[in-house]
Amino acid sequence: MSENNVLIEVKDLYKVFGPTPEKVLPQVREGISKDQLFRETGHTIGLKNINMEIREGEVFVIMGLSGSGKSTLIRHFNRLIEPTSGSLLIEGTDVLSLNAKTLQEFRRRHVSMVFQHFGLMPHMSVLDNVCFGLKAQGVDKNDREARGRQWLRDVGLEGYDTQYPVQLSGGQQQRVGLARALCTDAPVLLMDEAFSALDPLIRSQMQDQMIELQEKLHKTIVFITHDLDEALRIGDRIAILKDGEVVQIGTPREILLEPADDYVESFVQDVNRARALTVETVMKPARDRITATTIGAALEYMKKASVDFAFVESKEGYIGSVLKEELEEAVAADAKVSDPLVPEYISSEASVEESAPIESILTEALQSPHPLPVVDDTGNLEGVISRNKLAQLFQAPDEEKPDRA
Repeated sequence: MSENNVLIEVKDLYKVFGPTPEKVLPQVREGISKDQLFRETGHTIGLKNINMEIREGEVFVIMGLSGSGKSTLIRHFNRLIEPTSGSLLIEGTDVLSLNAKTLQEFRRRHVSMVFQHFGLMPHMSVLDNVCFGLKAQGVDKNDREARGRQWLRDVGLEGYDTQYPVQLSGGQQQRVGLARALCTDAPVLLMDEAFSALDPLIRSQMQDQMIELQEKLHKTIVFITHDLDEALRIGDRIAILKDGEVVQIGTPREILLEPADDYVESFVQDVNRARALTVETVMKPARDRITATTIGAALEYMKKASVDFAFVESKEGYIGSVLKEELEEAVAADAKVSDPLVPEYISSEASVEESAPIESILTEALQSPHPLPVVDDTGNLEGVISRNKLAQLFQAPDEEKPDRA
């Protein structure tokens, strides 16, 4: 995910439902409540002063309870709903200023959508459904069908080309919808409650499928859900809406551990943090790292740093850890400080991966007297995760204490 390349910008977006929304918009801008506006004018606030930036290649989740405005918002991205005021730019194009012809072309090539209730055409085969967007773009039949079959393979439906939607399960139909959306190669993928109509097991499988595909495709995905667990699992960043307003935008870690207000705090209070967060979100830098090659050099570092252990690294990456007490015992016996720091002095305890859920390493971390090393795919030490840090994770905010490790 690019940190700086903003693909979508939403600026000062308002949507008011009612007979004369422009007339009541000044009251909305001045801060009238949703309930008061409805009582006095019969108008309803759909969206209020929405401002957000979505980066290229990220999964941006918009979530909230029923009536929060999340589905209203996503329908502005392809202008299925017209705004009352504001702008929405995708790749620099203000979608809200396009005329009918350019909007139609924009929808064909820049934005794809996956709907909650599949949206498949029952009279078309699976392959024809997948290829529908390419056909609208004027792509040659042989080319579009080859691409369609490839996407069916990618979503696990190889061989289903000639089937019809009615012959498929709900999960299979949604896979067809996903393949259809991806087949056009549009830079932006909109997913409106795409998995909420599925039973829990199939829903989890579809989340796995999307995560796996996103690792290869790096699409810019705007994903709508009312399920916080789903948002935390798949989102790079999450926007929480309430009564048409953005309450907080942040990473899963920020939403869980740094809620912006009481509303967000109540939203996340029952979440299983150990399951929702990964090691990467709570690990800290590894401070006590040495490249010493002798017993004496390792002991000298630990003495100066006032620590009783250290992580050992070489040019090839992370090796293991050494304990001050064990090295001192070796010297007290027959070892010399000039002796090499051989493997028998280095503990090669199991390291953990950045992407591992906290839940999967919880027992090991709590039982370890020292922080566990977190190592990346290339064998480099990326950080540590400690008992103190894990204890803080499950404490109330006012109980948190600083942690050195």
